[in-house]
Amino acid sequence: MQTAQIIVIALAAVALVIYRQMTPRPAARRVGLIISAALVLAGLAADGDRLVDPLHPVLAVALLAAGLLVAVGLGALRAATTRVWRDQHGVAWSQGTVMTLLAWVGSIAVRVAMIFLTAVLGVNSSQGSMLLFIGVTLGVQFLMVARRASALPGTAVPGLQAAR
Repeated sequence: MQTAQIIVIALAAVALVIYRQMTPRPAARRVGLIISAALVLAGLAADGDRLVDPLHPVLAVALLAAGLLVAVGLGALRAATTRVWRDQHGVAWSQGTVMTLLAWVGSIAVRVAMIFLTAVLGVNSSQGSMLLFIGVTLGVQFLMVARRASALPGTAVPGLQAAR
């Protein structure tokens, strides 16, 4: 894939996810996990066997691993800022808050800073690493919100137990 295509896919996915997270939605939605998995697979496929810079393999792997750990942490942070509740029928709902939106802005800023750090260190960043980052951070967020929703007192929400 071309860099421009990767950027368009990533921005479109993030914009759609942020928009959807800011509106009340049933918490039992597997589409988030499907989107996350698709982004991870697209990230892995985007560069084929060139996910790691062959000229700086140790540094490239360290930066990729650090990026994925940061993605996990930021996903957990956004999940913690998401409001989760049950309605009178026992259906679990979730909605992003102002803090969730701020956490998204922070997530984007951190990712941009990591891209610049990679460039400053002279490591060729793979194009798919952006999709990997987004896929992992979304997956963690969706899983943690689903776990919080299934832990709410009241009637269990069908389908959330499988998302654990």
